[in-house]
Amino acid sequence: RYCQVTVPDELLRDLLPGPVTLVLKRSEELNKDLNPFTSLVGVRIPNHPFIREVARACSGPLALTSANISCQASTLTVSEFQDLWPHLSLIIDGGPIGDVQSPECRLGSTVVDLSVSGKYTIIRPGCALTSTVEILRQKYGLIPESS
Repeated sequence: RYCQVTVPDELLRDLLPGPVTLVLKRSEELNKDLNPFTSLVGVRIPNHPFIREVARACSGPLALTSANISCQASTLTVSEFQDLWPHLSLIIDGGPIGDVQSPECRLGSTVVDLSVSGKYTIIRPGCALTSTVEILRQKYGLIPESS
């Protein structure tokens, strides 16, 4: 209800939950203070039991960002962003969010814009690029926006 979903439900099930952020057109119901200068919003449903339980406990969407300074490597444990703790109101340790030894886990989610019907744009390659593009192109016949 917070975004305009114009892709098949099956496509959503193929990509979510997981390491993919879908960029869609925002709906009027979404708080105007979130992304106030764009008509788009990123939607992600992580495949991590802890954060999914937190989301279920809330009555609306969660506005989150990564626990790192922009352009720095993604953090996978709370101890990895200790330098930010003094600037935060709350820190909850739900355990590691990936294999801390895997460089791919530090790439963050693959961010794909699906706001244009029949097309997609990769905004950030992330850790699920290959599988995401394969699903979008081969299974659903979407084409890159620049085509």
